[in-house]
Amino acid sequence: MTEPTPTQLLPMPEDWERALAVVAHPDDLEYGCSAAIAAWTDGGREVAYVLATRGEAGIDTMEPDTCGPLREREQRASAAVVGVSTVEFLDHKDGVIEYGLALRRDIAAAIRRHRPELVITLNHRDTWGGVAWNTPDHVAVGRATLDAAGDAGNRWIFPELPEQGLEPWNGVRWVAVAGSSTPTHAADASPGLERAVRSLLEHRTYIEALTDEDPETYARGFLSGNATATGERFGGKPAVAFELFSR
Repeated sequence: MTEPTPTQLLPMPEDWERALAVVAHPDDLEYGCSAAIAAWTDGGREVAYVLATRGEAGIDTMEPDTCGPLREREQRASAAVVGVSTVEFLDHKDGVIEYGLALRRDIAAAIRRHRPELVITLNHRDTWGGVAWNTPDHVAVGRATLDAAGDAGNRWIFPELPEQGLEPWNGVRWVAVAGSSTPTHAADASPGLERAVRSLLEHRTYIEALTDEDPETYARGFLSGNATATGERFGGKPAVAFELFSR
């Protein structure tokens, strides 16, 4: 039997000026989509990062009080490599983020502060392609980000936010989910791939705890492999895939 031809991915929208990336942990964006972010900032677009946690529970050999500040520093350095200077932390607890009103409110507030047209998050489904179980933090933050994109525009949801000077923002046009097993769109990774590797390498302490492989070999192999595989559905160019939801 002939295998079905995979659906070709559409180009990501280009008619926007501001994006906000909302994820659970330091390194989530570097594993997911920083090559695309590098290309976007090169083109003059503004991208800001909001992280629900400081990743303090991410390294087994390091106490959270030590790990959190270190991973925050690594994240800020990592973001700078791809042209992102605004990195905020919501201070939810790493590993035990709860989906609910508090998380939705915090993300809706961030969307109102930054007023993006494009919101980016990470895979919010139970698995990675049906092969590996996703973490509760990724599921909670991804789902809450999709919901908060609507909450941000509704004056009567979280009415305390306007009292804090955060007026409704109904300008989110898309939410792009990186790491989805059902992507619909892609961005050319070629211009930003080398910086994406350097950006991931800023998380050196985390990588060295994760694998015995040389950090650069590991980072380059992971990102280049994913970009090449995605490119098979994007005209043969290395690419970063997204599942795009329109609003």
